[in-house]
Amino acid sequence: MRTRRRLLTVTGIAAAALATAGLNSSAFAATTLSSGHVDVLDAEWDGSDLHLHVHDEETETEYEPADVTLAVPAAAKVANPGHGWLGSGSQIWLLPDTEAAADAAGVLFPGISAEHLTTGVFANNTISYRLLSATRNGATTEDFSVYSGSTRWYDSNTATTSFKSRNFPVGSHNHANWAFEEAGTYQLTFRVQGTVNGGTESATATYTVVVSS
Repeated sequence: MRTRRRLLTVTGIAAAALATAGLNSSAFAATTLSSGHVDVLDAEWDGSDLHLHVHDEETETEYEPADVTLAVPAAAKVANPGHGWLGSGSQIWLLPDTEAAADAAGVLFPGISAEHLTTGVFANNTISYRLLSATRNGATTEDFSVYSGSTRWYDSNTATTSFKSRNFPVGSHNHANWAFEEAGTYQLTFRVQGTVNGGTESATATYTVVVSS
């Protein structure tokens, strides 16, 4: 059984202390996750509303997205595989789509989950996850994408309206490569959405990802 745990983010005096120390207080949350199997996008339905959580599969713990910092260490850097949407840099920071590769690098194995939703609630037994916005160090960024093989799932490039939304079957558990082209603090805003009894239900959350050089 999973344990729900809501942790408070740092505010007020504590945040000011972090800023004084030269740290980015906006990127600080009560919990930092840096390795292991973590479903970053994890939707649940409580009978009347959709919710988004971060589900740590290693400890069977759920967190509110605002209460978690996802850390991507320098060890995540790999050679740029050459997909056109990954820019011209020689390296990218990669959270891989296989658990063995993630464990070998000591980085997160990020999941996108609809497995905790009940069949028969959502129209066509389908939900969608949409990337609403992505920033790096406070500015809109083109440096984030999610892909599987040579297929893009998400791309933060604002020059295209494609690769912003993807449908997932209820009950599915999915993994893909999460790629970051530059170091920095990313804020990724996603929305989960589905149709229930002819009406649209959705939930939106922003995720903080700190990519270290």
